[in-house]
Amino acid sequence: MTGRSVYIVASSVANALGADWDTVSGALFSGDLSGLQQTEKIADGRTPPVGRLRFALAELPLAFEEWESRNNRLVYHCLEPLMPIIAEAISKFGPARVGVVVGTSTSGIEGWELALGKRFSANGWPNYFRLARTELGDPAAFVEAVTGTAGPCYGVSTACTSGGKAIVAAVRLIQADLCDVVVTGGIDTLCSLTLNGFSVLDSISSARCNPFSINRDGINIGDGGALFVLGREEAHTRIAGWGESSDAHHLSAPDPEGYGAELAIEQALLHSGISPSDIAYLNLHGTATRLNDAMEAKVTHRLFGGDLPCSSTKALTGHMLGAAGSCEAAFVSMALARREVPPHLWDGDVDPKLPPLHLVDRIGERVEGRYMMSCSYAFGGNNLALILARE
Repeated sequence: MTGRSVYIVASSVANALGADWDTVSGALFSGDLSGLQQTEKIADGRTPPVGRLRFALAELPLAFEEWESRNNRLVYHCLEPLMPIIAEAISKFGPARVGVVVGTSTSGIEGWELALGKRFSANGWPNYFRLARTELGDPAAFVEAVTGTAGPCYGVSTACTSGGKAIVAAVRLIQADLCDVVVTGGIDTLCSLTLNGFSVLDSISSARCNPFSINRDGINIGDGGALFVLGREEAHTRIAGWGESSDAHHLSAPDPEGYGAELAIEQALLHSGISPSDIAYLNLHGTATRLNDAMEAKVTHRLFGGDLPCSSTKALTGHMLGAAGSCEAAFVSMALARREVPPHLWDGDVDPKLPPLHLVDRIGERVEGRYMMSCSYAFGGNNLALILARE
């Protein structure tokens, strides 16, 4: 890898599996299915499973009440465990040397949906509504407001690669010597727009999603957030490399042959200075849609064969959209620390049209390699492969 090494100094995560790192890790590796036992009614009358948070998000402190949105409540929840580390970095390097890059795809749009309903019923916007809470840069600006950082601060919104690409952008800020430390990750919360939008695309499953099965019929959507403090201080997990591409095959469907996805993975391997055989585990994007899984199976088998331990974790959390890449980077970090593969939970009915993959569908499979990868694929052919290394 060229440039200065960048490490994950501190991490936090929250989603349908739990409210903190240890709880999420325990539920993930035990294959806890309870996160997707909740349902939500959508416009077509169905009540599909959703990976909604199973804990109440606390109200924001009074000093930040103007930032109120459910999305920012999740930002604050994930930020709290990192505050001492961030404060130490600001004290050591100065606020201008600490940056913020946060990915999202919905930001505070749920609040806009609720306010719009009141606008039509009461002929006026509610007094509490602030349009700025719906802006895609709002989570990053909120982190800056809470922490007092003064370095580069911006949002990333590239659909389902947002959280992962934010991490890559943060690494670049450090390697370019624009920052010494960056707070980064992705946050996304459920809203009617995404639930009903994916339903219109015939992409929402009425049952738990079933990645890579012949019976797969769509995604579930969930809340999620993962934030990281990245810096040059050596730590247990290093950002080893990444690859990004945009094949622009179609607005919502992937290139069937996956050449853009393949390019991203090859760039990540080259960037890391390793070969495909060095990857010990691959966290698949694995949305359980017909087209995405078919493309991903082709690419994965073409580059790694059928023996690499793989899993999609979306049957446990739902698809967290703009937070998927960051939360799944957290899962890979956990896997490196535990030397264990998150399980792939599905019905076991193989699709004979897909190249065979080693889908790890049993609890507790051990791996010892130092390098693990997570892949994210988004609308518009936006592709990301991220490699983490255990030091």
